[in-house]
Amino acid sequence: MTDTLKEQVSTLPDQPGVYRFYDREDVLIYVGKAKSLKKRVSSYFNKQSQYSRKTEKLVSEIRRLEFTLTNSEFDSLLLENNLIKQNQPKYNILLKDDKTFPYLCILKERFPRIIYTRKYIPRQGEYFGPYTSVVSMKSVLELVRQLYSIRTCSLVLSEENIQQKKFKVCLEYHIGNCRGPCEGLQDEASYLEDIAQARNVLKGDLSVVEETFHQRMQAAADRLEFEKAARFKHKLELLEKFQTKSLVVNRRLTDIDVITIASTETDAFLNYLMVKEGAIVFSKNVELKKKLDEMDEELASLVLVSLRTEYNSTNPIIYSNVPLALETEGLELVVPQIGDKRKLVALSLKNALFAKQKSETEKAEKQSKKNEVLHILQKDLRLTTFPKIIECFDNSNFQGTSPVASMVRFVDGQPQKAGYRHFNIKTVEGPDDFASMKEIVTRRYKRIMEEQGEFPHLIIVDGGKGQLSSAVEALQEVGIYGKIPIIGIAKKLEEIYYPDDPVPLHIHKKSPGLLLIQRIRDEAHRFAITFHRLKRSQSTFVTEIESIPGIGKKTADKLLAHFKSVKKIKEASLEELTALVGAAAAARIKTR
Repeated sequence: MTDTLKEQVSTLPDQPGVYRFYDREDVLIYVGKAKSLKKRVSSYFNKQSQYSRKTEKLVSEIRRLEFTLTNSEFDSLLLENNLIKQNQPKYNILLKDDKTFPYLCILKERFPRIIYTRKYIPRQGEYFGPYTSVVSMKSVLELVRQLYSIRTCSLVLSEENIQQKKFKVCLEYHIGNCRGPCEGLQDEASYLEDIAQARNVLKGDLSVVEETFHQRMQAAADRLEFEKAARFKHKLELLEKFQTKSLVVNRRLTDIDVITIASTETDAFLNYLMVKEGAIVFSKNVELKKKLDEMDEELASLVLVSLRTEYNSTNPIIYSNVPLALETEGLELVVPQIGDKRKLVALSLKNALFAKQKSETEKAEKQSKKNEVLHILQKDLRLTTFPKIIECFDNSNFQGTSPVASMVRFVDGQPQKAGYRHFNIKTVEGPDDFASMKEIVTRRYKRIMEEQGEFPHLIIVDGGKGQLSSAVEALQEVGIYGKIPIIGIAKKLEEIYYPDDPVPLHIHKKSPGLLLIQRIRDEAHRFAITFHRLKRSQSTFVTEIESIPGIGKKTADKLLAHFKSVKKIKEASLEELTALVGAAAAARIKTR
């Protein structure tokens, strides 16, 4: 189990949902459902739970996991079914066949029957469901048949067959469950009226049906027919339970894309759902870093277009929790306010909000760890103030040429690149690191005082007693010595020097505080070396160009600023050079 996978498992929510395992090739190998994602997924990595070779093999191949939150365990079951049928992962075997959850269907035929089925074939009839169990579905079907005279036979009741008296009424007619349309004893209009009433029950339009039942129950009670009244009461109870709606599968929500967004000042978290034939077939979370103050509407629109292209979605309807900024023709953009549409958007937003909460928690934990290191550093160095901002200085020169210096700035233990500074040494002649250090420290903090900037809480000098003493002199001249703690770090033994203290401080080599100091020192050195190499290359360039008769430093600098390198100058055309430095100088350069 990799560290990344351990971290993913440890942050799973204790909520219902569907989880997906991927192998090292990023291929989906298993889809599962859970009442508690955290408990179920964790169980795979508990040795006691690996009771079969299949489980052990599955766990050994897992490299990454994804999950989608749902509102109930039943919704998880439905979504799991859809994803398995869509992707057919190699470790899922139970739901790969054509079986699915049960529906009731009003068939498209003369004198329509109402049947239950597990196959969804739109051309066959009008479907209702799915249902949570076969028992509840059959109870509804039985209730409909008890309430209304719906035939159960499979006879072809064409007008010609009925007129030719091809059929005889069966037992259902004699016990009162059928009114005999097979012998023409019930006309088609009255039969279709019963179907229309039954459709109200299946669709969930219960007000008319309930009112009828209440009236019949009350009438039976008034006639002291308590047993009959009890049967109507039982039917009312069945009506309340007859259809369990699902946000994961709902045939009335057809071919829809859902995009929702939850954002902070710096980040945006989006969830995308693709609904095909009323079922969620794809779910994806996206996290974005905001570059500017982008609106949620703009970000959601951008991600939606990208995902629709990536996953070839042609769904004509798009639901969202924000108004989308799209001008594409043929798309219906909706921000649902009520009903199942709103619940579907809420389900998507639930996943986006969880991703947002998870990110905020991780950031808080990282910040806590950063603060912990800085507190250790404060303790190691015996500082009276918390070192939130640290600045470190370093010199660089090559055999006394091109002396430069650098300063890096760390905030909360992390580099703040915008606060980095390069220095060209201006007042020092030759390779004098001590004088150079004094110059750059003086310039840095005079500048902060002039601009009323924010001073650091700790200053680090890359070097031993000499460099530290020079930096102290600079702080004294600026007038801030004693207000900001300053230390020097000697590279050889990683000793920490304080001003006016001849004895260095030795911090434990594995202390997080010392490791942070070393990291900051190394970053300052890297930054100085990079600048110094640039200066040396520029100096070499200018020297080579100035060696051409008639080309002075001013012209060389102009060429440097434009072409950046000798190679590009040599490759430049005569016309380009002429436009920049004139015909005479261009000719000299090209004939060089």
